[in-house]
Amino acid sequence: MFLKEFYETHDNSIRIAAQQASTFAKEIAHDFNPLHDEDAKRFCVPGDLLFSLVLEKYGLSENMHFIFSGMVGDGVLLHFPDTEAELIDVTDNQGKTYLQIQRSGQVNHDPAMIEALIRDYVAFSGQNFPYVLVPMLEKENVMFNIDRPLVIYESMTLKMQRLDIDNPRLETLEPKMEVNGKRATAYLYFQIKSGDEVVGSGFKKLTVSGLREFEADPMQAFVDDYLARKNGYLENLLTN
Repeated sequence: MFLKEFYETHDNSIRIAAQQASTFAKEIAHDFNPLHDEDAKRFCVPGDLLFSLVLEKYGLSENMHFIFSGMVGDGVLLHFPDTEAELIDVTDNQGKTYLQIQRSGQVNHDPAMIEALIRDYVAFSGQNFPYVLVPMLEKENVMFNIDRPLVIYESMTLKMQRLDIDNPRLETLEPKMEVNGKRATAYLYFQIKSGDEVVGSGFKKLTVSGLREFEADPMQAFVDDYLARKNGYLENLLTN
């Protein structure tokens, strides 16, 4: 599957190097969150890559819930157990859990369908900043610390009405945000369609920390820098 270039296997475990994770974030998801930069001090593997690896290994179930309980650093050995259980823990060699998966119902393992879903989901996810998150922050009159932005992928829920589908694609639905002091929780809703039929729905839950009063000029400068870095990287890909 197309994910094979983004991880290595070692003694039944998966190892994701910072360079592999950063390339996935930028080139597959178009996600330029500084936490996924190869040289970031607080580097972590994108949750979207972990989600993608779960679908590759376990297939798409009718009901799935993902809880991201730890930030995966460079080269951490992750164990994805061989199991048919409904509750799965992805752990390191010391038993620390980084991801919990709850699943139920029928399962589809079709590689072409799963790749299409992964690609569309991570593309949806990569557009969340700035196009979805910033307008929500402005509406709530809050913003994160632009010197140390901390936006964490907390969980994702997926419910499928049908699994016998081809070429699934995501459509964004109305998001919402709840602010509680210095923290906010963003709920990014979507539906999944096959042709013109809605075949599933879900939402991604993000936590935004270190909130302060919204300031338009600094936030716009941050967004402009983010988009310039993103567009420069992607343009360079096309010319090399």
